[in-house]
Amino acid sequence: MTTIGVNAMFTKELSAHTSLLDQIETNHQFTLPMKDDKKFVPVMITPFQSDLKIDYKGLSKLVDFYQAAGVKGFFANCLSSEMYSLDAEERLALVKHVVKQVNGAVPIVATGSFGNTIAERAEFTKKMFDTGVNAVILITSHFAEANESDAILIQNLEQYLKLTGTIPLGTYECPSPYKRILTPEVFRYLLSTNRLVYHKDTTIDFDKIKVKLEMAKNSNLEFYDAHTPNTVNSLQHGARGISCIAGNFYPEIFAWMCKNVNNASQAENVSWLQSELTRADSIISTNYPLSSKYFLNKRGVPIELICRNNSNQLTDAQKKQLDATYNDLSVWHNRLGIKVQK
Repeated sequence: MTTIGVNAMFTKELSAHTSLLDQIETNHQFTLPMKDDKKFVPVMITPFQSDLKIDYKGLSKLVDFYQAAGVKGFFANCLSSEMYSLDAEERLALVKHVVKQVNGAVPIVATGSFGNTIAERAEFTKKMFDTGVNAVILITSHFAEANESDAILIQNLEQYLKLTGTIPLGTYECPSPYKRILTPEVFRYLLSTNRLVYHKDTTIDFDKIKVKLEMAKNSNLEFYDAHTPNTVNSLQHGARGISCIAGNFYPEIFAWMCKNVNNASQAENVSWLQSELTRADSIISTNYPLSSKYFLNKRGVPIELICRNNSNQLTDAQKKQLDATYNDLSVWHNRLGIKVQK
C-alpha cells in the first residue's frame, strides 16, 4: 500500500472514531483479533552479529518465535531494541524488515520521534510511517525537558501534530532520556486530538493507571501496561493488552494470560501465574536485554549474546537464576496446558 493510501485509510478511521484494528481489518482482507480481545505485544529486542551489525537472520528467527507464541502485534524500535544505539538508517531498516516479514498478519508500531528539533522529529516520523507500520510512537520525554511544565509539553506536541498530518500516533513513557509520565491533563489533551491510537504505560502505580483507563474509555486508544506485576489488574480493568520486557522471555505465557484473564474457569491459574510472573520479574530484568538473549538461546532462538548499549556480561549467579527460571517455565507450561513448538 502506498503512503497516500495508508494516510487515506487512517484519515477515514480518525474521522469515524473507529479502532485501529477495526480499520486495518476493513482495508486488509485477513483475520485480526476481535475488538474485545486482549493482546500481548512484545517490545522487540535487536539481535546483533559479532561485528555489532544488525543480525537480520536472527531477527527473522525471532519474529517467527514471537508469532508461534501467539503475539497479536509488534512494537519494533523501542528501548528493548536498543534504539538509542542505532543510527537513523538502522532504525528504519530494522522496522522495514519486521514489516516485510510480518506481512500484515498483525499490527506493528515503532518509535519515530527522533531528531534535535520538533521539525526533525516530525520528518523522521513520516519516514518511519513510510516503512509500513500501523502507527508511529512518540517518546513523551522527547517533547519537554524534565523541568518544563505540562503547558510546554502540550505546546510542543501541538506543533508536532500539525507537522505530521494524519499519521496515527502512539505514546511511550520511555525511561530514557528520562521518564515523563503523562498527567491526566496531558493525556486528556492527546485523547481530544483523535490521533492517539496506542499508549505504552510505565506509570507502575495502578491507582494512577486506573485514571487513564477510565479516561480512555470509548476512545480509539489501545492501552498497554509495561509493568508485569500489573498484568491481571490492568487487563481486568480495561487495558487492551500487555507490552512488557518479560515477553521477550516467554511470550506464550502472556498470550495465555491475555486469552484467559477474564475466564472464570481459569481464575485460580490466572492468580497463580501472576504471582509467578511477579516473582520472576526481578530476575529477568537484571542485565537486560542481554538476559533475554541468554534466555532465548536456551529456548532455541539462535542469537548472539551481544548488546550495543551494554558491555557487561552475565555473571555466573545471574545465569544460574535464569536457568532456574527456564526450568520453572516448563512447570508453567504443564500446569496451563501450553504446547510449545520445538
